[in-house]
Amino acid sequence: MIFLWGLPGDSPFDAVRAALARTSADVALLDQRSLLATDVELTQDPELHMRVAVDGLRIDLDDARAVYLRTYDPRRLPAVSAAGERSAAYAAAMGVEEAMLVWLELTAACVVNRPSDMASNNSKPYQIELARAQGFAVPATLVTTDPDAARRFWTDSGAVIYKSISGVRSVVSRLGEGHVDRLDDVIWCPTQFQQYVPGRDHRVHVVGDAVFASEVLSEADDYRYASRRGEPATLRACTIPDDVAERCVALARSLALPLAGIDLRRAPDGRWFCFEVNPSPGFTYYESHTGQPIAAAIAALLIAADRGAPPWQMLRP
Repeated sequence: MIFLWGLPGDSPFDAVRAALARTSADVALLDQRSLLATDVELTQDPELHMRVAVDGLRIDLDDARAVYLRTYDPRRLPAVSAAGERSAAYAAAMGVEEAMLVWLELTAACVVNRPSDMASNNSKPYQIELARAQGFAVPATLVTTDPDAARRFWTDSGAVIYKSISGVRSVVSRLGEGHVDRLDDVIWCPTQFQQYVPGRDHRVHVVGDAVFASEVLSEADDYRYASRRGEPATLRACTIPDDVAERCVALARSLALPLAGIDLRRAPDGRWFCFEVNPSPGFTYYESHTGQPIAAAIAALLIAADRGAPPWQMLRP
């Protein structure tokens, strides 16, 4: 059985669900919005057993051999938030969420992707060191709360961008004259600065051993938000060198991620820079522009795991 847990209406989640629906796969789905109405039974004797029930639907998770996970912060779900943090309903919902997370960590099923393995996204500096170990070039980087250190890095590096250190999405921006006085604010929050690398952006989605590369044509510092500034961004499928593709697969495996979205930039001198790895990529944005069958590849990976293919967690370094 393939188990899906997430929010119907979320584009990547729906795309994987639709791809599985076109097959004969046995699929069970749990809507994260149903936390308040979900009951769980978690036992260990000594093996782990878990069952969930909601609105008359009962799912025996012992039968799950593959899992696709795309959930959100449960505290932001409208029904959970409305219940209030001090309510019994809120506590029960958090208990269900915690039980699910425990099961995801301990199950022998192939989980795409396991929460503990996705945690690498909470430290971008950690990720780029792993990228360096796989042979990618990485930009000179400074993480600091010292305004003077930030100014020296800017002076030494020339063009510099700043971005979030963690998995919290931020708009990548280049430092300019308007930031001179604002640099004093870094005393309140560790901030990541990187030397600006010119070149062409690429997003590479790794699904198992499959690689889907997209080339991005944009002059924006962050092409994801180019339209907000009236700047065009064109995405198209492309082929990357075999050695770069192999490094992408190796990087995903080093992070134990069956699914990964890897952000690269090819510099004018031919070097391939790696900036970060997204462990829960919104791949439908790229799929819709390029026509690449990424959702179908994820579905195929889940089906293979359900049929007994070696689970990805066995590939942990």
